[in-house]
Amino acid sequence: MEEQRGMQWLIDRFAQEPARAAFIHRDRTVNYGEVVELIASFGALSAKHGIARGDRVAVLGDYSPELFCMLLALALNGNIVIPLSREAVVEKENALAISGCEWLIEFDETGISASVARHEIAAESPLLATLRAGSQPGLLLFSSGSTGKPKAILHDFDRVAEKFSKRRGAVIAIPFLMIDHFGGINTILAIVSSLGTVVTVANRGIDSICHAIEKNRVELLPTTPSFLTMLMASNLYRAYNLSSLKRITYGTEVMPQGTLDRVRREFPDVTLQQTYGLSEVGVMRSQSRDDGSLWVRVGGQGFQTKVIDDILWIKSEYAMLGYLNAPSEFDADGWFNTQDRVEVDGDYFRILGRVTDLINVGGQKVYPAEVEDVILGLDNVSDVAVFGEAHALLGNVVVARVLTTEPESVTELKRRIRTACSAALANYKVPAKVVLADGPLYTARQKKRRA
Repeated sequence: MEEQRGMQWLIDRFAQEPARAAFIHRDRTVNYGEVVELIASFGALSAKHGIARGDRVAVLGDYSPELFCMLLALALNGNIVIPLSREAVVEKENALAISGCEWLIEFDETGISASVARHEIAAESPLLATLRAGSQPGLLLFSSGSTGKPKAILHDFDRVAEKFSKRRGAVIAIPFLMIDHFGGINTILAIVSSLGTVVTVANRGIDSICHAIEKNRVELLPTTPSFLTMLMASNLYRAYNLSSLKRITYGTEVMPQGTLDRVRREFPDVTLQQTYGLSEVGVMRSQSRDDGSLWVRVGGQGFQTKVIDDILWIKSEYAMLGYLNAPSEFDADGWFNTQDRVEVDGDYFRILGRVTDLINVGGQKVYPAEVEDVILGLDNVSDVAVFGEAHALLGNVVVARVLTTEPESVTELKRRIRTACSAALANYKVPAKVVLADGPLYTARQKKRRA
């Protein structure tokens, strides 16, 4: 297999400290020397099967040393890599119908053994042709499709990795976001590029995460507000020794102030950091104003920001090449409309929510997160999702789907919610309808499900 120069720096870095622990996977430690060997062996395996430069290769599985090494081996071979998770929000068949495919590599449940098979699905795009013409490796990810058909997002894989060429401090961390999510790829590259240790988990349940932190002395937990809300409501963190944690980062959705306040009280020695990024532009460097603040400064080398009509726009050197199945959303000067409405205070932003999540009640705009924040402060409420429901006169009304800790009648729950919201919010923001939830309110990607 001919090696691609663009990502060779990462392999060379691994080789510098071969004895360092790179992965802890199912109680098995794999060091960086073994990672280098795995990448070489997967390169040879790909060559044996005849995977050619420019071929599209779907890789199905979850985090493991072997799966990660396969991704890098394919990138070095100049392939267009399509990571897929078994819990993906976009089904494999739907994803590959958009992207096309030449090969499918499927890892078993252990993440160790993989099958390689020809898997031809015809679909072409000028973007793919351009990438192949430059012999560049590609990274193809999919949006959740929450507002319509999933979008196929194509990145230059070398450019995605190049963001991490400057080595930072090594940490022991759990890659919480999935391998088919840009944030998941970003997290694992950030960990290994600094020769840290990736701790994998069999599932992303609260018990599983807490157990992994305690057992492996995890220092960094990159997660979502939805997970932290459930963690705080469960009180399960008190059953584990989580004293090794030094930093918790959170992003992908708006953080309720009540959840942030509680996390800060329960983990006073842990730095809390809000992160910000999008699959289209990459993940930016961020700095929270302080641990208890939702104000954040974002940017860093390669990124520019501006605000137009209260909407955040980003210009990025690490931006996607484009969508395979949709028009570009960048303007002529390379700026991307994030659709995130923000408040501005000097260099800091406070993210209010996606324009697409706003509820229009008789011409008045309601941010779901501000209503959720009030409801989460009530007793016997472990989680809540607020969304709009069509109404003949008002256009929409506010609906709250609530998960309670203990059984409670919907009549009493609605009374308490309406009383609390009426005291804190304008009348049009008060939920007109309250529904009891019968299960988790978040997706497989640990983001709030508002529907």
